[in-house]
Amino acid sequence: MIVGVLVELSNKNIDKIFEYLVPHNLEDKIKVGVRVIVPFGKMTLEGFVLEINSVKSTEKELREIISIVDLDVVLNEELLELGKVIQNKTLATLISCYQVMLPKALKAKCGSKINIKFDSIYKLNSHDINLEKLTTGQKAIIELVKNKEKVSKKELVEISLSSLKTLVKNNILLEEKIEHYRVLYKNEKYDKKELSSDQRMVVNEVINNSRNIYLLHGVTGSGKTEVYMDIIEHYLSLGKTSIVLVPEISLTPQMVSRFQQRFGEMIAAIHSALSDGEKYDEWRRICRGEARIVIGARSAIFAPLKNIGVIIIDEEHSDSYKQSDPNPRYSAKDVAIIRSEYHNCPVIFGSATPSLEVMARACKGVYKLLSLPNRVNGKKLPLVKIVDMNEEMKKTQGYFSNILIESIRHCLEKKEQVILLLNRRGYSSFVSCKNCGYTFKCPNCDITLTFHKSSNTLRCHYCGYGEKVYNSCPSCSENSLSNLGVGTQKIEEELYSLFPTSRVLRMDYDTTSKKGMHEKMIQAFKNLEYDILLGTQMVAKGLDFSNVTLVGVINADTSLNIPDFRSSENTFSLLSQVAGRSGRSIKEGFVIIQTFNPEHYAIELTKTHDYLSFYKKEMVIRKQLKYPPFYYLCNIRISGKDDNFVLAEALKIKRSLERNLNETIILGPSAASIYRINNIIRYNIILKYKKTNNIFEILEKIINHYKTNNKIKIDVDFNPSQML
Repeated sequence: MIVGVLVELSNKNIDKIFEYLVPHNLEDKIKVGVRVIVPFGKMTLEGFVLEINSVKSTEKELREIISIVDLDVVLNEELLELGKVIQNKTLATLISCYQVMLPKALKAKCGSKINIKFDSIYKLNSHDINLEKLTTGQKAIIELVKNKEKVSKKELVEISLSSLKTLVKNNILLEEKIEHYRVLYKNEKYDKKELSSDQRMVVNEVINNSRNIYLLHGVTGSGKTEVYMDIIEHYLSLGKTSIVLVPEISLTPQMVSRFQQRFGEMIAAIHSALSDGEKYDEWRRICRGEARIVIGARSAIFAPLKNIGVIIIDEEHSDSYKQSDPNPRYSAKDVAIIRSEYHNCPVIFGSATPSLEVMARACKGVYKLLSLPNRVNGKKLPLVKIVDMNEEMKKTQGYFSNILIESIRHCLEKKEQVILLLNRRGYSSFVSCKNCGYTFKCPNCDITLTFHKSSNTLRCHYCGYGEKVYNSCPSCSENSLSNLGVGTQKIEEELYSLFPTSRVLRMDYDTTSKKGMHEKMIQAFKNLEYDILLGTQMVAKGLDFSNVTLVGVINADTSLNIPDFRSSENTFSLLSQVAGRSGRSIKEGFVIIQTFNPEHYAIELTKTHDYLSFYKKEMVIRKQLKYPPFYYLCNIRISGKDDNFVLAEALKIKRSLERNLNETIILGPSAASIYRINNIIRYNIILKYKKTNNIFEILEKIINHYKTNNKIKIDVDFNPSQML
């Protein structure tokens, strides 16, 4: 028997199938989709069996595979085909497309490092036991096992470990190993909510049509999650499974909790906050059919479910559904559509602020538009106040306007809660010398270092470089260093100064990096253990707190100032989403947005929650500037250590593109917004096009041309979420 194996090395030079002989003793165990150990040159590598042949295609002497890693198929037929489609759409290596689908335990080099956990349980070998010869401890164990039939080791050890060992040794008790999953789900009480007429209309539309792609445009608090659960329940009744994607890890605990209450152990969660062992367990539960609903972030789209009934992508506007780095640079939304075609099932994109690309397709009828225009409790959306900080800075010191200070104080007096958004972590944006102008920059990247007061360090948020803060300027030696800009730590400090008795919970990357912190913080705030939740983008989406009546945005201009064509869209979306955290229960909500650009349409239109007006205005600008959804984009990143060499090769690539691509706008090469990261120089070439034509073929040739050149790296990103 001959098999075709794709080895683990992600390199364009060996991105192909290699043939191996199968020893006779392994022939009955070989299947397409299992992992094997093979000799490769002087190395021993893991790989995936992709083909089984009876005749070899080469005259070369073939080597034998060494062993089989898995008895069960790791990648089923659907996922194997899906990997090839992703490879064609991203121009990545095929092995990287397969590796991105798997938990770490099933990736090459990692499979033997994560163990399956087992619990020991005990049962009687025979009920005919002479109790007279047993000790008191042994008798107690026997009585407990008789009453329960099977008892865990933990319970029996509490009686007597030595007695337990003796009973097992004498064959009176039999030990049985049962696999122990690291993630446990409880069956909790769930009070099913009565759907509104709008919600019922949406559910009926989806379940009564065999297949479609839907955009569910529902305002914040309109009950989209309840709609999702009713649709999923329908497909469960038909014996089908479901996938639900959420954009942020911080949303996963609340979503998992709501689904767990309704569906119990039928759910599985897949996201980066889980340990490697937990991901491994969840993957195996899914493969075994024990979990029928998968909830998680981007990578959950690859869950090995069979017979999928519906795929739901919540908060679809989030750019976290696009993998920007490393390869494959795939979009989970695109993968969802591919999988829906395989399973002939609907896809639902849900959002209060849909991305322009998805809304444009819905307006053209490519996707079907469904609406939830009202909040489920009948409440109006919160009142929004825009504060002009150009005027306010003349009246107040610090980063809080007078109206925000008074509104927070009023809220605290009423024992109500506040959410404050500042989209920048750390204490300050950068540290500079007032005397000579020296600014602390990362030695590896073309970016200033951020000051973190809690650790008294300056850190680069791109490569992780850090250094202690100086007392004096390293350039002029004067004691004139100052913190410029503002981060969450600085705002937290100011909050305690303004409201000394308040309880502030800071939620950003620094405070949530430890395992389980997202869930603990969200639960603590929900339990009213804190008065003010201060955070970055992770507090803006999906969170539901009934006692939050005030939302404040410290600086709405942060995302507006990013040099990206989506900055207006991202700003409107972020402000609308965080505003939606206010007044979600019976209490009225109020939102205060501080800005230096009060007349900008992305900020102004949040006052009336007017998504459609924003959409129309932004679409006019996108059309004029030839940006999505009117044109496709492709970013070609040329990078290396030698600036002159990288630029020269980038110019050659541009000339090649000009010769070979028709009806394509070619911009650049130009230095990337962050010109240097980890001492790697980066140039971009941007392609704008309406028809794909031969673009994939041309770019594949360019990538292959440079695949043996160690001085330069070519990365291609189709429809990039950002171009920094």
